[in-house]
Amino acid sequence: MTDTPTAADAIAAQAASHPEIRPFWQAAAEGRFVLAFCTACGKPHWYPRAICPLCGHGGIEWRPASGRGTIYSVSVLRRANPPYALAYVTLEEGPTMMTNIVDCDLDELAIGQPVKVALRRQSTGLTVPMFTPQ
Repeated sequence: MTDTPTAADAIAAQAASHPEIRPFWQAAAEGRFVLAFCTACGKPHWYPRAICPLCGHGGIEWRPASGRGTIYSVSVLRRANPPYALAYVTLEEGPTMMTNIVDCDLDELAIGQPVKVALRRQSTGLTVPMFTPQ
């Protein structure tokens, strides 16, 4: 027996408290990055939730996202061990999300830099979208 939760365990735990976003976590576990699009106004939004924050409609559908974006802002936390980059990335589809920039030279990161999604499985078992320079 292992102490590390499986992806299915982690998704089930998330779905227990937030069943409306289960499709997001399931897609990430399968290596796909999806966004919620409102079925009324047609716009995508981030973070995943069941009600559109733009028009208040309660219908959403999950669509594949490009996984591409640009760095809107970035901070390198050099006092952490190891140092890491925390950033806002504006997705090609429009929403801006807080994320980590990984697999890069932290000194080379810049606002406006193109990035692409890098799904990373965490010790919790969940697969989380992060980004890496293109």
